[in-house]
Amino acid sequence: MISFNKAPFVGNELEYMQQAIRNGKLCGDGPFTKKCSALMCEKLKAGNVLLTTSCTHALEMAAFLCEIQPGDEVIMPSYTFVSTADAFVLQGARIVFVDIRPDTMNIDETKIEAAITEKTKAIVPVHYAGVSCEMDTIMALAKKYGLKVVEDAAQGVNAWYKGRALGTIGDFGCYSFHETKNYTMGEGGALLFGDDRYLEPAEILREKGTDRSKFFRGQIDKYTWVGYGSSYLPSDLNAAYLYAQLEKMDEIGRKRQEIYDYYKEKLQPLADRGCLELPHIPEECTPNAHMFYVKAKNLETRTKLISHLREKGVYCVFHYIPLHSSPAGRRFGEFRGEDVYTTRESERLMRLPMFYNLSMEDVRYIVKCLLEYDEY
Repeated sequence: MISFNKAPFVGNELEYMQQAIRNGKLCGDGPFTKKCSALMCEKLKAGNVLLTTSCTHALEMAAFLCEIQPGDEVIMPSYTFVSTADAFVLQGARIVFVDIRPDTMNIDETKIEAAITEKTKAIVPVHYAGVSCEMDTIMALAKKYGLKVVEDAAQGVNAWYKGRALGTIGDFGCYSFHETKNYTMGEGGALLFGDDRYLEPAEILREKGTDRSKFFRGQIDKYTWVGYGSSYLPSDLNAAYLYAQLEKMDEIGRKRQEIYDYYKEKLQPLADRGCLELPHIPEECTPNAHMFYVKAKNLETRTKLISHLREKGVYCVFHYIPLHSSPAGRRFGEFRGEDVYTTRESERLMRLPMFYNLSMEDVRYIVKCLLEYDEY
């Protein structure tokens, strides 16, 4: 069976993890944690990068730093992972879902303004498949109405919009380094922000509510409990694994792009015949080849196609069930405006295997299975 995903492995992970062990600093904010943050700051031109235990926790930190209060409204797409909403629900927010664009599966920027009320406090664009939302429009709306913007860039590490790295455009950006992502530490994430005023409160929040980070920098002679916080800091052992991958960020990106381009070229005849729809990349976006998906005509066709591929030894998956249709989505949120595309497009989409160590021989076999299928 060709797996849908395998965590990338580039070669130096074990050596760096052994170094972390020899350093005797396995808890957070060790040498490799600092190296990862510094590399991302330089590579992605980010102001501040704090590694976290997950993208979920990065989103939770962003929600807290945005000072979301019970009764506040937060606008986001329904087509996203549960963490996007959960982070704000934990602060007592009401989630307002709006429709997506069918071309990119991202939030429809033209539907946001009609969903804004006096209770709205933040917009959360989700960069699906590492393809940017229309950030100029979203940032202009945020400025007009005095709203915070939290980029859910879980899939968007080393993807760009008009020359700016995703996650560095809004007030906060949140990355994932889960094993399903382009670069991984098993479980992990990062919080990005440009405004230095957030640095101290973010460090306190990440360090269980203490000023421990200042203590380790020698700024104070002892640390103490100074505010709300939790344990959002990953082990330096995890960071060592991630650092090996961040060093090879471009190499990983090139391999994934090779797979993406092969899928796109060889499956174009199916798109030309109207059998499948392929991804669309807006001109201003530079994606990171996080995933390659196809869209079948409808749910029934997709179900049959997934079954066919599994019979051929190819493991493909569909993606999110729209949050507004879930029990928690109905409890904690509402869909504002008409659901024209969210449900319909989510029922058509199917993700093909895509990971760094996937062989091109397997990619050619996957394409062959799709080309030979005759029940589109």
